[in-house]
Amino acid sequence: MQQNELMEQISNKDLKKSLILSQILFIGLALLLSLFLFSSFTDWFRYVEFDLTEIIYYGILSGFLVVIIDLILVKALPSKHYDDGGINKRIFSSLSYIEIIYVTFLIAVAEELLFRGVLQTVFGYMLASTIFAVVHFRYLNKPVLFVSIVVLSFFIGYIFELTENLLVTITTHFLIDFLLGVVIRYRYGGGSSR
Repeated sequence: MQQNELMEQISNKDLKKSLILSQILFIGLALLLSLFLFSSFTDWFRYVEFDLTEIIYYGILSGFLVVIIDLILVKALPSKHYDDGGINKRIFSSLSYIEIIYVTFLIAVAEELLFRGVLQTVFGYMLASTIFAVVHFRYLNKPVLFVSIVVLSFFIGYIFELTENLLVTITTHFLIDFLLGVVIRYRYGGGSSR
């Protein structure tokens, strides 16, 4: 069954539930793996530091840079190159702006805990960034989207290499997903504030 056909059979509500469940599973997996791969569960605290300078410089500015580049590419390239089968459009256009905050924060926390917090700290930058890109397998047959996710994965992984601070990468990830989610919501959800 093609992705488009499968998407037509799933309601927006079920799509949102699946997204949230997958992120909860990522958090659970990150915590479970940390029990086996970390010397102590308190190792998590080494990677969480509220450093406002790092958060602004590496987290916020990097997030805005990625969004600006992405929006330029969306304008410059034919729309078929950014067509993910309508998944992002369906998810974000059906959410309120407040729900977009919650969902994108959950995604950023879950994915950064697993991919940077566990996989990158234990297995290294290259493997963690590669796994992150491959997990987004729905982009494999979309070259522009796949290259974008690969570059993004290595970029966020590099930010973690520089800072060793999950709050920074969570900020970057959240800002990217949130702003792009708001753009989708505004374009396809009618722009209302509900």
